[in-house]
Amino acid sequence: MDIILSTIVLLSSILLILVVYVQNPKGGGLSSDFGSPGQLGGVKKTNEFIDRLTWSLAGIIVLVSILITVRQPKPQKKEDTQKQQTEQPVQAPSTTK
Repeated sequence: MDIILSTIVLLSSILLILVVYVQNPKGGGLSSDFGSPGQLGGVKKTNEFIDRLTWSLAGIIVLVSILITVRQPKPQKKEDTQKQQTEQPVQAPSTTK
């Protein structure tokens, strides 16, 4: 299960990198290549889709990372590990006469 979750985080991260590269910081990006805004799926819709895709991928990464962290086994407390050691210390034989 952890392998599947880690794979989801890895794929989401790669897709997020690609989506961020597609965006132009000055507002052009991929949407400027589509021509007139009256076209089906025009500039505004493309920008909204890329923006939603960016936030969705980031949200997936955060949620799956939290889920992986919660699923990790908890370390044993120091007191518990000492209780599990049941061996008795060896005592030296007494030499009293």
